[in-house]
Amino acid sequence: MKKLAFTILAGLISLSFFGQEITGQWHGVLKVPGAQLRLVFNIEKTANGISATMDSPDQGAKGIPVSSSSFESSVLKMAIAQAQIAYEGTLGTDNTIIGNFKQSGQNFPLNLSKEKAEKEIPIRPQEPKKPYSYYSEDIIFENKKAGIALSGTLTLPKQEGVFPAVILISGSGPQNRDEELMGHKPFLVLSDYLTKNGIAVLRYDDRGVAASKGDFKTATTADFATDAEAAIEYLKTRKEINKSKIGLIGHSEGGIIAPMVATQSKDVAFIILLAGTGIQGDQLLLLQQQLIGKTSGMSAEALEKIKFNNTQIFDIINKSTSTEQLQTDLAHYLKQNPSAEKPSGMTEEEFVRLQMQQIATPWMQYFIKYNPATALEEVKCPVLALNGEKDLQVPPKENLAAIKAALSRGGNKNVSIIELPNLNHLFQECETGSPQEYATIEQTLAPVALTEITKWIKTQTN
Repeated sequence: MKKLAFTILAGLISLSFFGQEITGQWHGVLKVPGAQLRLVFNIEKTANGISATMDSPDQGAKGIPVSSSSFESSVLKMAIAQAQIAYEGTLGTDNTIIGNFKQSGQNFPLNLSKEKAEKEIPIRPQEPKKPYSYYSEDIIFENKKAGIALSGTLTLPKQEGVFPAVILISGSGPQNRDEELMGHKPFLVLSDYLTKNGIAVLRYDDRGVAASKGDFKTATTADFATDAEAAIEYLKTRKEINKSKIGLIGHSEGGIIAPMVATQSKDVAFIILLAGTGIQGDQLLLLQQQLIGKTSGMSAEALEKIKFNNTQIFDIINKSTSTEQLQTDLAHYLKQNPSAEKPSGMTEEEFVRLQMQQIATPWMQYFIKYNPATALEEVKCPVLALNGEKDLQVPPKENLAAIKAALSRGGNKNVSIIELPNLNHLFQECETGSPQEYATIEQTLAPVALTEITKWIKTQTN
């Protein structure tokens, strides 16, 4: 679900160091799950000592200040309170700083030097290169319900003909048309494979992302469903598309959206759920947190504390009837039951406000309360549900069973449920399934997953 990404936020700060050798520009590359971020610390002398700013070039951010800092006995310490960020490193004789970056309780190595840092280019052997062996067209279509224009790419086996088609629906978090994350482009790889096998594919940027218009931050899963509906309407205008053979492929949150759309549109011929969920959002998040935490080496005591606090928070959200009351109740609980380490330099009020911004969003409220079984029970078209055996974000046993049960209750008999051995949430062959592995794996999509998807679609469309 919520993919694990760390954003460096701007705030006003001062930085104080002792020792002239610390002045100048310090460069490093922060490697976190989902991204490599170049960081630059600009440190200079002032009348009161030393001041500094931080740049994050890959995010277009410059002059980010620091809330608290110290430099004693060659040890540099900094905190960016508004983003729950802390850094500690030791300045060596070789004029490099060896240190660790911490955010929200997780640690990542971050070394700094005076040399300009460059990101590592990941090896992704499955990523197709232009020129493609098929027709590819960048397109724009309108979501009339939302009043926004969405941008995407339509690929066809060849420019002329009539083809079955699928629409790719991305997972949670802001995603571009390739569902790009961790240096991978799974939707580009999937669309390439399907198009080479005679299937047209439409993939598009989420609203408010890349070339698509709209506001991602205020949207819920239900809003994203209207974007997918608009994609169907667009395909129906194309002479190259067989209008009776349009299907949906949803990954993760996209696997929640596809059944929602299928219950609203008679034009959906089939749906494929790639790590789609079958249980309510709050229960999914509790399972996800426990599995990922355990794999990361967290103690049973720490996991139990997280589970207890999140259960209470989710209960407050489930019972809320208005945003105003939710904010009041959450603020009261968070003040009485702090569940995370407060960064140095941040007041209690600021810390509670920051947690509220992460929890009380329209998307999170909707997701926690929504039970996908309600839509699944109404789906009448053929369904393929695929999950990786080592998926820690959408655990296969609980979710595949719930999907199968909901479809069965609705009387849908054209259902295929498959658990693929040794695959993670991104359908990569993996060791543990931990999200921390995603970026280190060269494979983008396991061949077995590509084969199963394509074989099943051809069964439905031939």
